[in-house]
Amino acid sequence: MIDLLVAGGGPAGLATAIHGALAGMEVVVLEPRPTPVDKACGEGLMPGAVRRFEELGVAVTGRPFHGIGYVDGVTGLRAEGLFRAGPGRGCRRTELQAALADRAAGLGVRVLARRAGEVRQDGRRVSAAGLTARYLVAADGLHSPVRRGLGLAVPAVPGRQARFGLRRHYAVAPWSDLVEVHWAPGAEAYVTPLAADRIGVAVLTSEQAPFDVQLARFPLLAARLPAPPARGAGVRGAGPLRQRARTRVAGRVLFVGDAAGYVDALTGEGLTLAVSAAEQLVRCVRAGRPQEYERAWRQLSRTYRTLTSSLLWARRRAPLAARVVPLAARMPRVFTGAVNLLAR
Repeated sequence: MIDLLVAGGGPAGLATAIHGALAGMEVVVLEPRPTPVDKACGEGLMPGAVRRFEELGVAVTGRPFHGIGYVDGVTGLRAEGLFRAGPGRGCRRTELQAALADRAAGLGVRVLARRAGEVRQDGRRVSAAGLTARYLVAADGLHSPVRRGLGLAVPAVPGRQARFGLRRHYAVAPWSDLVEVHWAPGAEAYVTPLAADRIGVAVLTSEQAPFDVQLARFPLLAARLPAPPARGAGVRGAGPLRQRARTRVAGRVLFVGDAAGYVDALTGEGLTLAVSAAEQLVRCVRAGRPQEYERAWRQLSRTYRTLTSSLLWARRRAPLAARVVPLAARMPRVFTGAVNLLAR
């Protein structure tokens, strides 16, 4: 019988599959989309994520960055926090997913072009997509069909504005060796160096509008970017970003990555949490104590949930949001400490 049946072949699912294969398990991944799989993503891996992928035997390509810079999108005021324990890396999502897929294939992980569909389980096994396994890992993304199918999705809080993400690449040389986070009323823009001649710009906002309309909020940033080949060209979107799950463990079904619940992309910790949680998930399953994964996930995600929720609380209050960059610039040691807390 299959030990781990993984629904979703993105980074979270493939990291889980690799951890499982390294632990001697038989792992099968369900992914209906052809490799490489792309999505709207800031594409900046924090140092902790780079280390964890390398521990899995996955070499992360792309361009190093050495910290985080907060920038006032109108005045240009800056605050910079440098990493103390090595660089992060700007890496195209497609390149990361392809590298993970190659590593998983090298370990004997099978990938089947199927959707999980209906999930059924009893005390000994779980079935999906015509296959039976000891455990199913739902790594099927922000709007997880498995989470929804099992009735584990928590409705959005009434009256709270949803947040959305948009991303576009630009063929321009990076002007900084940091990931820049530009703040403006109602939105942030993340500039990630990806290669010697390419950057990624991701915008997070609660106001739905085309990318070029959002970019106009950041006149200093927009002035540094070449015109796209066509209006709206190359833009990928995602959202609503905040997704809550009732639990990470439902019988023989366990959730990892965005499917486990997601607060926001504001702090850039998503992939670090995903690959760290994948390791803990496999550890708990291998020990025959899958129920312990819920506690492990909560411990791993505590810093992410606390800091991200705090920043979102400030973002929703315009006077406080306007003070984020000035306060960071005024307290560089505090800002650098926070950056390195997220970089672990």
